[in-house]
Amino acid sequence: MFWLAHVEDTVKIEPKNFGKSDNDAITEVLNTKFANKIVPDVGLCICVHDILETVPGLILHLDGCSYMKAKFRLVIFRPYVGEIISGKIKSCSPAGVRVTLDFFDDILIPAPALQPGSEFDPAEQVWVWNYEGEKMYMDIEERIRFRVLREVFTDKTPTADMAATAGRRQSAADASATTDLQANSAKIPPYSLTCTIAEDGLGLLSWWGS
Repeated sequence: MFWLAHVEDTVKIEPKNFGKSDNDAITEVLNTKFANKIVPDVGLCICVHDILETVPGLILHLDGCSYMKAKFRLVIFRPYVGEIISGKIKSCSPAGVRVTLDFFDDILIPAPALQPGSEFDPAEQVWVWNYEGEKMYMDIEERIRFRVLREVFTDKTPTADMAATAGRRQSAADASATTDLQANSAKIPPYSLTCTIAEDGLGLLSWWGS
């Protein structure tokens, strides 16, 4: 679920941080840049693990900042496909069950990936597993164990068309299209997991006595 990613980057150290050690100053800048952010095709960055190597920086007369090249490792959250994880139910809808790990919420168990015999209760707004005549309610905040089926990274960077539009006066059609695009983009997370509980031992921990 957690692993270390080796990364290289050029780090800008402002004059106000010259009194700090190189490692402390670099770590502070890198955590601001990467922590709690999605790195495309890498995963969710938790924090900087350590600094492996630095190259003495040059101070530019334009801004007085020091620019240092650094090699470092980031703590990354990225479960592998097939990994079993436990979290809490955040919400339910006819589309399925959304799960949270507290630090990551974009986990969906779609309706077809629930236990066979499950049905959505519109009155309670929860899913119910009908098992041997018993109704097993999947209540909000319940602990749930699931298996990762697939991961999806979505590129959220502006396209060339968007940049071109930004460089000229927008028409009413441009403004409407931009608004629609931003609204749709906001609904699509940069990194998400699709999971299943349609197996023995998966589902609410209370179902299995663990």
